[in-house]
Amino acid sequence: MTASQPLPRAGIYRILVCRPNHRLGNTLLLTPLIDELRQLYPGAEVDIVSEGDIAHDVFEDWFNVRQVFCLPRRGFKHPIAFLRTLGKIRRTRYDMIVDPVLRSGFSRTLTRLVPARYKLGFSDVPTNVLTHAAPTAIAGAHMAQRPVNLVRWAAGVDTSRAHPPLRLFLSGAEKAEGRRVVDALIPPANGDEPGLRIGIFGNATGSKRYGAPWWAEFMGTLGPALPTARTLELIPAHGTSMLGTRWPGYYSSDIRRMAAVLAALDVFITADCGVMHLAVAAGVPTIGLFRATVLDVYIPYGHGNTGIHTGDANGRDTARRVLDWIALLQRVAPETSAPRPVRGGVMASPQRAEIARAMLM
Repeated sequence: MTASQPLPRAGIYRILVCRPNHRLGNTLLLTPLIDELRQLYPGAEVDIVSEGDIAHDVFEDWFNVRQVFCLPRRGFKHPIAFLRTLGKIRRTRYDMIVDPVLRSGFSRTLTRLVPARYKLGFSDVPTNVLTHAAPTAIAGAHMAQRPVNLVRWAAGVDTSRAHPPLRLFLSGAEKAEGRRVVDALIPPANGDEPGLRIGIFGNATGSKRYGAPWWAEFMGTLGPALPTARTLELIPAHGTSMLGTRWPGYYSSDIRRMAAVLAALDVFITADCGVMHLAVAAGVPTIGLFRATVLDVYIPYGHGNTGIHTGDANGRDTARRVLDWIALLQRVAPETSAPRPVRGGVMASPQRAEIARAMLM
């Protein structure tokens, strides 16, 4: 069925979001929805269904999140643990359940099994599962914005205003430790000219990955063009440098520690991957390099972030495009009225907020 009436703005206090997925990127792409629910229903608590444990780290310190239910990965191979967690979820009768993704049979099944007054999801065909079945035409392109559009459509509110950004709430202590680590790993060679602090992440999965020769070309072009810059490589989960250990590296299996280090950088350059979304959520201006996935679906948006579709371009030509982006940041910097100094030509926060006005997204 489709909704005959918009969702009420009062009387909704217990919300469940069904997104059973273990990937870092997909979990972070859920944060704009949780932010939107906070704005639409500031008196409500949100529970989240995820897979694995990573959602606990992502949603730590979200004031409106009550509980994260983490189903075991490949839950059907662990039926006892799966059923135990499902039983815990079903103990609460929710006012609203949000099934936020297109064409996910697993999340739709969970939506069916858990009792609630209102159930939201995308469907172009009649369904008895949903009280508010949104046409897929309203979803939009970007993965992070689709669930926001769903909730806005169901609530009958303006769908055209700016979408919430990806967000990760880091404490002051976490940020301070991130700055300490970055300063220890890439100290300025000259105290009067500290230089741009650039982070590089050279890993991705499958066809999204760029090989070592490609990165050698990229870095061989980027470095000489930014002689005062300081480069830090973020090391992948497998613990091996993708840049031949030519630059200082930081490794952590803890995503919050990695996010704190990312937050202390001025620019982050990465292939399309979960760490790209982590950097966006941490607040560092991020450029994502895309060669396989659709740019419009996963492009970093807001905060002066952007994406480049590289196709089969070599590392040298891609580095030149990245340098154009950095030059754009340098042009925006003098126009801001923020009193914070410019480090190596790139804005320090809060100047970063001005960057977005000059970017495509």
